[in-house]
Amino acid sequence: MAKSYRREIKQKVGEILHISNHHTALEMLKQIPDKQLVGNLFSYFYNKDELIKFRSVTAMGRLAARVEQNSIEQARIILRRIMWNLNDESGGIGWGSPEAMGDILCQSAKLAIEFKSILFSYLAPQGNFIEHEMLQRGVIWGVGRYLESNPKDLDTETTDILLQHLFSFDPVKKVYALKALIHANYFDNRQVPGTILTDHHKVDVFKTWYFTVTSASDLAQMVVEK
Repeated sequence: MAKSYRREIKQKVGEILHISNHHTALEMLKQIPDKQLVGNLFSYFYNKDELIKFRSVTAMGRLAARVEQNSIEQARIILRRIMWNLNDESGGIGWGSPEAMGDILCQSAKLAIEFKSILFSYLAPQGNFIEHEMLQRGVIWGVGRYLESNPKDLDTETTDILLQHLFSFDPVKKVYALKALIHANYFDNRQVPGTILTDHHKVDVFKTWYFTVTSASDLAQMVVEK
């Protein structure tokens, strides 16, 4: 494939990721051959614009779930590449990879059976723990995304880790952990810690195609009023 053509496809993917309507954007991305789309979406995981990064994560989730319908092995290859990106030996940072894994597993029950324990292990000190602080945010977001469609899959170890993050000095981790526990219906029969109710730090949280601004106290209040 000529370099000029590859650049053209990458540019096209970038332009689509900037489209405001997510239905339109995702339909347009489906017109690009899967093999070409995969690599280009991975490249946008490293985009400096967080919105474009998260949109590429969303698009990768849709793509992998679609690929799985035709070839589960091809979908596994995408996940293995994500895992490699998160491996120290890869030489990279792995931006967007844990988020993408969570989004993919949220949408594919077959892949979730095989890979959900790996996703959870990135939070576990005795597992494949990721030390990089910013990547930890991505793992927590990815776990929360997965729990949106699989709330009963939250195990005891991961629950304990998420609860610890509720007392993090990082407001992003705190909000992401709280959202993950809410998705898992953890607070249906439990009280939200009092310190959460008074934490008003505003955090940008990605949902579907955009960021929304919220805080731990905003989320906790919705649980209390539920």
